[in-house]
Amino acid sequence: MDNNARIDALQLMLTDLRTRNEPIRHKAAFRGCQPEFQSLVTKLIGQLETELQSEKQLLRDQLNRNN
Repeated sequence: MDNNARIDALQLMLTDLRTRNEPIRHKAAFRGCQPEFQSLVTKLIGQLETELQSEKQLLRDQLNRNN
């Protein structure tokens, strides 16, 4: 996958996870798993942020090699 496309995809996923999706949060609260749900969202955001930074560094390295 092209690095720029991968970076865009990661940024979109992070935006989506950070957006309060009320129907899903209400369903988690109804099922009694809101703390677990939020914990997983937080963990996933952290993993995706790490991957995004890694992809950005790879892109910078590629650009520096080509210059």
